[in-house]
Amino acid sequence: MADARTDSPDLHRVLVEFFFTARRFMLETGGALLLLTALLFFYSPDILSALRLYLGQKLVFFGVMEPVVSLLKLSLFASLVILAPWLTYRVFSVLKGIFGFTLLFSICAAFIALLLFYGGMGFCLAFTLPFAVKFLLGYQSEHLRAVISLAKFVDFSAFFMLGFGFIFQLPLIMTILSRTGLVDPAVFARNRRYAVLVIAIAAAMLTPTPDVFNMSLMGIPLYLLYESGVLLARLSRR
Repeated sequence: MADARTDSPDLHRVLVEFFFTARRFMLETGGALLLLTALLFFYSPDILSALRLYLGQKLVFFGVMEPVVSLLKLSLFASLVILAPWLTYRVFSVLKGIFGFTLLFSICAAFIALLLFYGGMGFCLAFTLPFAVKFLLGYQSEHLRAVISLAKFVDFSAFFMLGFGFIFQLPLIMTILSRTGLVDPAVFARNRRYAVLVIAIAAAMLTPTPDVFNMSLMGIPLYLLYESGVLLARLSRR
């Protein structure tokens, strides 16, 4: 009984600290995103022009507000990319306090998370996105021409790159779960069939179009990342 009484105030204190930390994090993140998005909005036409020329597309818009809304989305996307180091630092500061990670492990994990995030976006921009655009527009013919709207182009490009940036975190997430003891590495190896199902669902949700081709563009790299995560989880426990 005495142990239960002494543990409850500590749990209450941890929950209160977590609530105030989460609230401060959301306020700071919202403010930073708002200010940076407003600043980058003035440069968003240049960003759009560079992306359009890179993918070799001509764009049109079908509504009065479509250009403004699309440029705001593009500015928000660029803000998330720029603020990724600060957001990663804040996330791992919280994880360090919760799981008791050492400072060295937290710094290394945050650095690896950034490498995986930017690496995933770079992989998508260099290989997957151009290939997807070329393949999907390959159905054009003499009597059937594609007309790409500005809003669809921005949504397709931004969400595709962000999706790859996030799914590339899978090996690190599996390593952290194994290192903290929350999940045994053998669990990842035994449940490959369920992992394939979850990967297929995640690919369908994260890709901008629900066709099999786009799902495979994200699903196949995600499965390879899962297999690398299984290996890293085993090494981290050893």
